[in-house]
Amino acid sequence: MSKSPVLPVVLVTFLSFCVPLFARDVMITVSDADLEIPLEGAVIRSWDGTEYPCDEDGRAVLAVPDDRQVVIRIAYPGYENGRLLIPVEGTAFSFSLRLGGIMENRELVIEASASPEAGETRTGRSITISGENLSRTSEIGIIEDVMTSVKLLPGVGYSGMFDAQPSIRGGDPGDLMAAMDGFYIEQPYHWGGVYSIFVPQMVESAKLSHGVFSSRYGHTISGLLEITSRKPSPTETQFDLGVSTSETNLGFSIPLFGKGGIAAMGKVTYWDPFVSLAKLIARGVPELEIVNSITTAPYIRDFSIIGNYRFSTDLELTATGFFGSDGVGADYHNKFTEDDGGKREVDLLFDWMNYRGFGIAGITWSPHKDMVFRGSAGAGVYETDMNMDIGIHLDHSEEQPPDPKEDPREQRILDYMKESRIEGTIVDTTVTAQGRADFDWAFRDGFIFAAGVQELYSLWLSRQDIRTSYELDPKLAPDNFLTYTSLIDQSWDVKNQGVSSSAYTLLEYQNPAWKFGAELGLRLDHFYFIGRDFTIQTIPVANPRLNLDYDILKNRGIIDALTVTVGTGLFSSMNDAINSIDKINAVEDYELKPNRSWTSLLGMKMDFAEKLSFNIEAYYKNVFDRAYKVITAYQGNNYFSSVDDYTGTEYQFNGVGRIVGFDFILQKLESRYWDGWLSYSFTWAQYRDPDAAPDNPPEVTMPDGSKPEPDRTQYPKTGNDWYYPAFHRYHNINLVLNFKPSPSFHIGTRFGFASGTPKADSNDERTGFSWPIDVKFSFFRFNPKGKVNTEIYLAVENLQSIVYDAVWIARANGYTGEENPSEYKPVYELPIPMVSFGFKWRY
Repeated sequence: MSKSPVLPVVLVTFLSFCVPLFARDVMITVSDADLEIPLEGAVIRSWDGTEYPCDEDGRAVLAVPDDRQVVIRIAYPGYENGRLLIPVEGTAFSFSLRLGGIMENRELVIEASASPEAGETRTGRSITISGENLSRTSEIGIIEDVMTSVKLLPGVGYSGMFDAQPSIRGGDPGDLMAAMDGFYIEQPYHWGGVYSIFVPQMVESAKLSHGVFSSRYGHTISGLLEITSRKPSPTETQFDLGVSTSETNLGFSIPLFGKGGIAAMGKVTYWDPFVSLAKLIARGVPELEIVNSITTAPYIRDFSIIGNYRFSTDLELTATGFFGSDGVGADYHNKFTEDDGGKREVDLLFDWMNYRGFGIAGITWSPHKDMVFRGSAGAGVYETDMNMDIGIHLDHSEEQPPDPKEDPREQRILDYMKESRIEGTIVDTTVTAQGRADFDWAFRDGFIFAAGVQELYSLWLSRQDIRTSYELDPKLAPDNFLTYTSLIDQSWDVKNQGVSSSAYTLLEYQNPAWKFGAELGLRLDHFYFIGRDFTIQTIPVANPRLNLDYDILKNRGIIDALTVTVGTGLFSSMNDAINSIDKINAVEDYELKPNRSWTSLLGMKMDFAEKLSFNIEAYYKNVFDRAYKVITAYQGNNYFSSVDDYTGTEYQFNGVGRIVGFDFILQKLESRYWDGWLSYSFTWAQYRDPDAAPDNPPEVTMPDGSKPEPDRTQYPKTGNDWYYPAFHRYHNINLVLNFKPSPSFHIGTRFGFASGTPKADSNDERTGFSWPIDVKFSFFRFNPKGKVNTEIYLAVENLQSIVYDAVWIARANGYTGEENPSEYKPVYELPIPMVSFGFKWRY
């Protein structure tokens, strides 16, 4: 019996009438963000998985529900993927894609107005801060610094107002690698780490990768900070002027025939009048009297230039150059009495100067619609010069002398010293040259294959000429402790080189419905060390990495998307401790190893309606093969002729660490009246140096043939045991809220909390908590008929110091971090609020 065709006809007829009731057609226009030309062939993936190619005008028409908002995906070979939120109203929307140096399944979430989201979180991999969030949180303080914003992100440990080198998820601050436009930067800091070189006005975005990030990147076991420079406009001449409390930033850019541009920016500080004013204020304020010792006011001088040129949508050339310098000078004199009754006089005279510069050029080329090639090369130099003269006079007449029978670990040379003087010059120089080539190929729908090679050459020069003299008090010093007077000449000239070679390959997959994603990669790193008259070979290390992403929910109630990520991978880097290895240290081939870490994590991200986002990640890190130095001082007779005669330095490569933690960020994305985020980080981190206090230290022979005994007071009190590193904090909280009563007036606030750090050589006692409070008032003026934008801000940092001006010593629980007061001795940080102002003028 044949089936009746009536039922199918009725269903089709019914659906044809229902569709107009519940859906509407919208037109999407996709264009190039820089050249502002339509992208023919761009693919729009609708909310239901249907794909729509764009025509020659970059347009596509698709049906969307008219009773709720949906998210569509937009992709074009060689460009960064994007997402577009289609609201319940409107029939035409536009979207701009930017050329990407690599193809990866990143999504830049944007509103239908096509303005980029201020932050992008890739669960288990990285978090990015850009746009208004970046400028609002970094353009504050006496020095405006991008790191001020980075230090507010989850997983980043609190480091204080004057330290731009935070710990990333329990890692050593020195493990954080920074790169600007793909160039790895050696020491990207001013004043030895107080501030970074990254000026907010020249930065488009800052991306912190602290999870299991792509095998494209390496040279770190803790975190990678990628700075992307702000590209000049290809069509307009722009001018920027920023004047703040102690610095001026001036920048301009000019277009190049509508296909690129050149931008330059300079930064100059002017602290001299503020130092003079501070010296007047410091009278009668003991905590500030140190300012009277400044002879050369701290200064920073930076200049950068950025250029790009787009020959076509498939070919772009870029170049970045930077030169900066900073310095300070002081003549410090002080007298004080220690807790044990001893009196001390200190005279310190020093001049400190730092210089750095680098340049990089790159090419991005798409030879085919599904292929991208990127190549870059550059070189850089960093140098620090210091001249110093330090004198110390000690009076032990009113203090209790140490008991000669006590543990030698408790004895200090200062307990017997009468006079000491250190004078000399230190010049350290690092030269780098690097290049890389990357290739991405979208060979099938949803699949991306990538491969690349990288080469990093480093030259380390260290020239030091130090003279140390001291005199012991013969009434106090035991006969067998040290000679009563001694003169130590330390002069050496180190020239070492290192070549890091890397290669990687990876495969990414994203299923057509964007339900499941995976990334499997392998990175190989090899390091070769070249000394003045010796070489050290190492064993190449393999760093496999795997990430799996699964979208559990989409458009269910208040939840727009719920994604779970699992990742695991190995990482490697070379420790700065190896830079000064000498032949006398007797490091053999294959004994030198890179630092290693194995990181595993579980993450979850939830996107809610009303532009709310929540991301939480839990992780475990196993650190191994970490390099460290073991320095043994020896008790000698007569005199010491060089550094190698009185110290023995051993390099060890068996340091280990164990880190467990979790962190989250609850973010209210940019909106009309308020936005911001709440981040919390818990970190439990312990390290161990198995040979930090060797039972059999190396034997040293003095010029007279004697073999002195080691001075074990130089070893850490924790010995070879597990210890909490000096930078460790259990808890870090940051609440950033931005209120916008009107478009012309914004209020930005930051409330922080950070538990204390360990006392030296102690696992139990910690400094008290810190709770910084900052507020910023911004006034905007924009002429809609013109192109001038003006901002004036007034900010107050360290506001809590009005009622809380001391850090107390506390005893902490070794597992939970709970603190209980044990000593009541204040250690002052900055005792006053820091007031700053700024004026921004943009054309």
